[in-house]
Amino acid sequence: MYTRRFPLAAPFSHEQAWELAGISRETGRQVGLLIDRQGYPFLVLVGDPAAILIPELPRLRLGAGRLRGLRLLHTHLSGEPLSQEDLMDMVFLRLDSIGALGVNAGGEPESFQWAHLLPPNPAGKSYDLDPPMRWDRAETLDLGAQVAALEEELSRLETVREAGDRERALLVSVAAAPKAVQERSLEELAELARTAGIEPAGTVIQRVSVLNSKFILGKGKLADLEVRALQTGAAVILFDQDLSPSQLRNLADITERRVIDRTQLILDIFAQHAVSRAGKLQVEMAQLKYALPRLVGKNRAMSRLVGGIGGRGPGETKLEIDRRRARDRISRLKKELEEVRRQRGQTRERRAKAGLPVVSLVGYTNAGKSTLLNTLTQSGVLAENKLFATLDPTSRRIRFPRDREVVLTDTVGFIRRLPPDLQEAFRATLEELESADVLVHVADASHPEVEEQVRAVADILRDMGLDERPCILALNKWDRLDEEGREALRNLFPEGLPITALERGGLEPLVQAVLARIPWDKRDKIRAPGE
Repeated sequence: MYTRRFPLAAPFSHEQAWELAGISRETGRQVGLLIDRQGYPFLVLVGDPAAILIPELPRLRLGAGRLRGLRLLHTHLSGEPLSQEDLMDMVFLRLDSIGALGVNAGGEPESFQWAHLLPPNPAGKSYDLDPPMRWDRAETLDLGAQVAALEEELSRLETVREAGDRERALLVSVAAAPKAVQERSLEELAELARTAGIEPAGTVIQRVSVLNSKFILGKGKLADLEVRALQTGAAVILFDQDLSPSQLRNLADITERRVIDRTQLILDIFAQHAVSRAGKLQVEMAQLKYALPRLVGKNRAMSRLVGGIGGRGPGETKLEIDRRRARDRISRLKKELEEVRRQRGQTRERRAKAGLPVVSLVGYTNAGKSTLLNTLTQSGVLAENKLFATLDPTSRRIRFPRDREVVLTDTVGFIRRLPPDLQEAFRATLEELESADVLVHVADASHPEVEEQVRAVADILRDMGLDERPCILALNKWDRLDEEGREALRNLFPEGLPITALERGGLEPLVQAVLARIPWDKRDKIRAPGE
């Protein structure tokens, strides 16, 4: 039975059904076969009376939109239907189909039930589960045609998606917050994903009172995620929440797709956009701090299994080496960043001695700070419609009427829920703000969450002890609003100055407001002794 081919269409032949049922009843265990598309058994499985365990399978021929090319046929000794665990195995292993042959007390085949995954469909169903039937009627089924049609549809969708030449990700939010709040957060995550070069393929939202400590969400919902990812061709599952080391490992064990969280995504964006030596050092520092506890977690898991005298081996030694190297590198990076801070401090001191006022542009990411800097100084700083297009502080001198000269500084954009390690790593970048005489808070007036973004930036400035610094709110992208939207913002931010950063002619009110807030008398006194 284990070397002969099985039918390519029907689940089994009459003889194979009797033989499989007899072996299962004789051993008192579930028996299973993983069968390839040529009909040959790929793997023989023997379980216990109630379940069967499928070992880790090789990741051959798997793409984001491909099935594994194996179907599972196994026995049930109590005549029970396919279980939820059976269906989970089909989903997570991306099997062509799964079938259960019911065996009665006399060792005779009794019933048959099968299930298979579905392509994208209006009902949003993940799989089709046929009701149990008499076992001898299974010979009329055409499993091969069903699987071929499914694979063809998935391959067609994958070909269309590949034309876009961007990796696709399913965006997931699991939180206690209301659905509307999670939806807005996922919109920002989608923008972050696009900035990183990932195409959002769909979203999944689950509102829970308590997060699942093992997987962040229940296994049933995870199965839905896996099917949605298959149907949309998503190779990545991207969580809006930060995942613990154990959650990341558990998710990686259960799905063959890459799993990343919000912090990993932001780190990747920072790594892509860092240009200066300081920026690259800061990114590497944050990445190592993120990775270190995950190395620790792996080591602890291994210690429980093989730790102690006589249990140490190359695996544990490598983990210890990795941890030590990471810590050593973090120590070196701290010293190099301290040197960067020292050099920037000297630059700030020279500016102070020269009596040049410093005006710093701050604001939420992608609010238009770099565009404003370019327009005011007629320079060519990178300004893109992407989150975190600017990571390194950029300074330009600008001369105003009456021979008034200031230094205008562009800084990294703020964002809600910035990972703590990134906040610390980018302290050197944000230290530029400490020498600012005036802050210009640039806000995207056209953004639907402008109020929340303004509040988020204000909170960060307060945490940095900069809330007492003179600050001017510039409501950028004013030209994108209709009159009703403008009136709403006038009421919401009566102190805000409407601007369009691309139009130099309309920036005069902002320039005058900046000049009025600079403590010129103090600056002139600083410069006088050296003149």
